[in-house]
Amino acid sequence: MDNLVNCARCGSDACYVEEVNQDIKTYFCYGCGFQTNSLMKEGEEFFTQQQESLPELYKALLHTDEDGKIWMPSAVNIPTQGMVFANGTNEFEWMWSAVKAVPVTEEEKTKYPIPGKKDQYYEWRMDMSTITHYPERDYMEALSYIGVLPE
Repeated sequence: MDNLVNCARCGSDACYVEEVNQDIKTYFCYGCGFQTNSLMKEGEEFFTQQQESLPELYKALLHTDEDGKIWMPSAVNIPTQGMVFANGTNEFEWMWSAVKAVPVTEEEKTKYPIPGKKDQYYEWRMDMSTITHYPERDYMEALSYIGVLPE
């Protein structure tokens, strides 16, 4: 079962639900940019593991809905297109940031080695000079900026 529902975090009607199996569903809201799944609940090992690796801003932005599911900001990284991520100093002062990917030139490739792979280099890099910021409810605009959604 895949479908759109109203987001339990922001109320947007652009929340995509995917049934992984009979016990697990994932939720990704294109309205607010937050995501969760059936295992993202207090006391669940999956949530504990996720929380250990989250940046402090993402931890501060966690939101628990009426069903106890914990929502967190998404981070999109498409090597040939760009990145969209939550960026800011705290839960009151943050926005979505989007940066475009650009090809790595022959001259700069030695700056971008692939870890653990001798004499292999990334072909794309994130160009921080293209960073653009979007308010929380303009998440889809951020995705459009890097070419994930049409403009």
